[in-house]
Amino acid sequence: MCPSEAKPRDADRDSSCTLSAESGEPRVQALRAFLLTLAYDGTGYFGWQRQPDQPTIQESVETALAAVTGESRTKVYASSRTDTGVHALGQSAVFRTNRWRAPAERIPFALNTRLPPDIVARSAVEVPVDFHPLRDSTGKRYRYKIYSSRLADPLEARTHWWIRRRLSLEAMRAAAGHLLGRHDFFSFQSAGSPRENTVRELRKLCIDCQSHMDGNLYTIEIEADGFLYNMVRNIVGTLVQVGVQREHPDWVLGILSAKDRRVAGATAPPQGLTLIEVLF
Repeated sequence: MCPSEAKPRDADRDSSCTLSAESGEPRVQALRAFLLTLAYDGTGYFGWQRQPDQPTIQESVETALAAVTGESRTKVYASSRTDTGVHALGQSAVFRTNRWRAPAERIPFALNTRLPPDIVARSAVEVPVDFHPLRDSTGKRYRYKIYSSRLADPLEARTHWWIRRRLSLEAMRAAAGHLLGRHDFFSFQSAGSPRENTVRELRKLCIDCQSHMDGNLYTIEIEADGFLYNMVRNIVGTLVQVGVQREHPDWVLGILSAKDRRVAGATAPPQGLTLIEVLF
């Protein structure tokens, strides 16, 4: 389902009453749903999901939306519960309200006046009231960046994993090739949010390298129909073990068949990960 192809709203469903200025009689204001595209620097936040006494992206967005709509609280449902320190360029999140009467495209401009500077609403489109950004998504695309150098990059340290050793691009690409396609990724799922079905289709896993400052910047693009908890960061940690030549690229085949998280590489740190796009 394409979010931009919104169905006509049903005025008799999920509505509230306001007074007509002309007649003084009740006027029905239908519930509307809007899909936001958000970008944020996750460095200063404890992830997307609300947590007691900790700053989160969800809390900031909901607080801003409540101010814009005039409601006491506006609930926001995201397509990905990004972890502490993880960034986004294309996080998708839905909220519902019967207090916003202007066109959807005006929402980002109003919302950005209330958001902190490290969170930006990039766009908004109206969607069917029953639209859900997690259930209705067909896939996600992430990017992970690694800086390989003996010297740090102080300007981009918040957005990459600094590794002091050389990486073999050829070996990492060979290992990545084993992960493409439909597999049981149980070995790449961290404890804490287990899924009954751990089979996913990895549609894209590309690794590029370019010179950067005193070393090389590696960019890993990964797309799948869905991801398990920490799946991207666990894949990256595994690829790095191959890249520093501690393991052979074929090691990945044994990890897939083992269905045991303990045999895979360590979880890569969060700051290198960015949610690029949610697909619908």
